Amino acid sequence: MTPDIADKIQQGSHHDPFEWLGVHSIGDGYVVRAFMPSASSVNLDGVAAMRRIHGSDNFICEITAEQHAQLPAHFALSWKEKNTGDAHTAISPYSFAPMISNFDLDLFSAGKHLHIYNVLGAALKTVDGIAGCLFSVWVPDVQRVSVVGDFNGWHGLRHPMRSRGSSGVWELFIPGLCAGDKYKFEIRTRRGKILHKSDPYARAMGMRPDTTSLIPAVSHHQWHDNHWLTERAGRHWLHEPMSIYEVHLGSWRRHDDGRFLTYIELAEQLVPYVRGLGYTHIELLPITEHPLDESWGYQVCGYYAPTSRHGSADDFRHFIDTCHAEGIGVILDWVPAHFPRDDFALARFNGEACYEYDDPKKGEHQEWGTLVFNYNRNEVRNFLIANALYWINEFHIDGLRVDAVASMLYLDYSRKHGQWIPNMFGGREHLEAVDFLRNLNELVHANCPGALTLAEESTDWPMVSRPTSSGGLGFSMKWNMGWMHDTLGYMQSDPVYRRFQQSQLTFSQLYAYNENFVLPLSHDEVVHMKRSMLDKMPGDVWQKFANLRALYAYQYVHPGKKLLFMGGEFGQWNEWNESKALDWMISGVDKHAGLTNLLRDLNHLYREQTALHAFDFDAEGFQWISCDDDASSVLAFLRKSLHESVVCVLNLTPVPRENYRIGVPEAGHYLELLNTDATCYGGAGLGNQGQVDAEMQSQHGFDYSLSLTLPPLAALILARVPVPQ
Repeated sequence: MTPDIADKIQQGSHHDPFEWLGVHSIGDGYVVRAFMPSASSVNLDGVAAMRRIHGSDNFICEITAEQHAQLPAHFALSWKEKNTGDAHTAISPYSFAPMISNFDLDLFSAGKHLHIYNVLGAALKTVDGIAGCLFSVWVPDVQRVSVVGDFNGWHGLRHPMRSRGSSGVWELFIPGLCAGDKYKFEIRTRRGKILHKSDPYARAMGMRPDTTSLIPAVSHHQWHDNHWLTERAGRHWLHEPMSIYEVHLGSWRRHDDGRFLTYIELAEQLVPYVRGLGYTHIELLPITEHPLDESWGYQVCGYYAPTSRHGSADDFRHFIDTCHAEGIGVILDWVPAHFPRDDFALARFNGEACYEYDDPKKGEHQEWGTLVFNYNRNEVRNFLIANALYWINEFHIDGLRVDAVASMLYLDYSRKHGQWIPNMFGGREHLEAVDFLRNLNELVHANCPGALTLAEESTDWPMVSRPTSSGGLGFSMKWNMGWMHDTLGYMQSDPVYRRFQQSQLTFSQLYAYNENFVLPLSHDEVVHMKRSMLDKMPGDVWQKFANLRALYAYQYVHPGKKLLFMGGEFGQWNEWNESKALDWMISGVDKHAGLTNLLRDLNHLYREQTALHAFDFDAEGFQWISCDDDASSVLAFLRKSLHESVVCVLNLTPVPRENYRIGVPEAGHYLELLNTDATCYGGAGLGNQGQVDAEMQSQHGFDYSLSLTLPPLAALILARVPVPQ
């Protein structure tokens, strides 16, 4: 048996290296074996010299029972390098017992280990007083897995790992390693092919184009957001204001030489900027590690690693802690719908379909050239669900915006007839993905009080943001893509034609309360020749700005939470480009500065006026005053809370309208809370001198009415001051 095993160790095909390496009893004594391919000579912990097995890199030494009794439990090997003669000493990894419990392995195999990220991956540990790193990885159905890195010359036979049987998990504790050491896993597939893979659970990775995993440092960040988390857990977010500033950290701002800002610098610059604008949340395009800048982070290779472009994991924790200290929540874009084909990452991880479905009709996203997670496999579901909880638990993220949910829900998403596999009932619904999403939402809401999940879902799938107990998917909120498409379609049209398109603005009220909606003006709308928000608007320069101001006001008075992508707040002319900073040189100039002033005031008004946010998801919070004046392209409605209301009027033509009468429910003095044509916003200042009194003249079914001056391409927001008795 011995020559056969030695040959397999030499060839790197032995499934259980611990059967051969380390100390083993033999007869009345013991044998110590080591595989040292770079050594010219090896010595056993000062006890005896080891001899090379002829024709191999296996070294062996027989010792007596007395010598064994004097040998440390974790013995050291000393050797000299063949090529350099350099001397080294290291404790043998093959002197340590298994460290992952069967309980952990069983939970993982069942897909129910919510903290598997504390088990798999690389973690610095001290075992029996010896410091080192425990590596563990799930790679089922392969011959061998090894840890490779700078510490062993990237030699795949130097540190083969221990197989944990049918779990598919491999582990190895290597003494003497430090935070920042590079590593990967070398995998010998069942067909004998050699792969080099990054760690799926790596908590740190090298700066692209480096694809190595890094041993993570132990976190030393001291959190200061206990009050925030406690308050978040009891927050009634359904009835509170929520306005989101969407950010791509790599291009919000950069150093003059093109370098990225660090997480620390972003905490110093981005956080006060967002706070000053009055936003309640920042939403980050994916900051999970990704090799391709042009993917904007949506082709993830390191699901557990904050991108090294901006610093360390603790630096990212500092950024989030700073956000919370300033009263700003953080939402992370999260991508469970697909992953890239990069050969160093998840794709064909064990040489075959592992994290993905095997059949390309189910396992490939043809539109994006990426692969689809196998939601039917326990270990894959566990990888994703634990990852969602990881970002919330370990980094105090306040919410996850789940990307491309529609692509998960439908088996025929972006596929032609014959290119997809029906479900067990013959339908197009992806039942396994549906179950996964429901389970995800249940676990996030049960284990992370106050954390939110938001679905980017563009179809009419029912009850996306309704509880799973009622048959829904369980998301907190859903992006209202219909509102976005209709509204932008209307606002981009020439005002002369808007009289024929009024339904594009009124139609949303037919479904606005079917879901808990977020109104997104996101990054997707300012790329790929769609033009920037400002440049989308029709007309000359003043009309473009006036249209955009009216659009933003309409977004804030329409039921639903709010989202705007960076650059839109000051009216960037150019489309967003992920490779450079926003055009900050224009941000404080003339009408651009006015647009920023408007967004700031809209955010503050939205927060202050309960009527604008208390019933964002309830028809009780909205009432039409007039929606049928197509000829004038004027809309008027009420936003309401239990005890107050505001009047919202939009004139969406470039024609000012004098003495325009709208009905109101009560007598009183009405203050003009906001006028998008105000000079401080870059407008002409046409309006109602800040106030108007209701007259006892019936209009639009109300007993009272206001006679208003409507500025061109503008919105007015008014609130009643009660008449003194």
